[in-house]
Amino acid sequence: MKIFRVLAASALVLPMLTGCSAVVVIDAAPDANNPKCADISVRLPDTIDNLERRSTNAQATGAWGNPTAVILRCGLPPVEVSSLQCVTAGGVDWLVDDSKSPSYRFISFGQNPATEVIVDSTKIAGVTALETLGGSVKYISPTKKCLG
Repeated sequence: MKIFRVLAASALVLPMLTGCSAVVVIDAAPDANNPKCADISVRLPDTIDNLERRSTNAQATGAWGNPTAVILRCGLPPVEVSSLQCVTAGGVDWLVDDSKSPSYRFISFGQNPATEVIVDSTKIAGVTALETLGGSVKYISPTKKCLG
């Protein structure tokens, strides 16, 4: 009877513990199984500013914050020509897509495969996320650099 009460209590506690740290559902990029993405994945930081890293369901992805404020996906097609603004942060050239502001999409420029970072700028500055993640993303050598 005593073991039954312990098991019953455990059954009540387990859902509460797992409910706090739900896995972030992200679609993997087309080339997520590229070994270069694995090089990035093993170097991803545990925190960005004060945002803790969370578990994700897909290969070559990362997420930080609860609710999620930063998402990373490696394995996108390379971008070598674009009319988007290009900035350098964390040693990486990034194209800036502000079409869904205050959510900003950054994609690494001239890398094969490319890496995408989506930032909720109401929770963290894009440059803070890029400076931190650049330490991991810069391991893919660029074939081109931003102009000017």
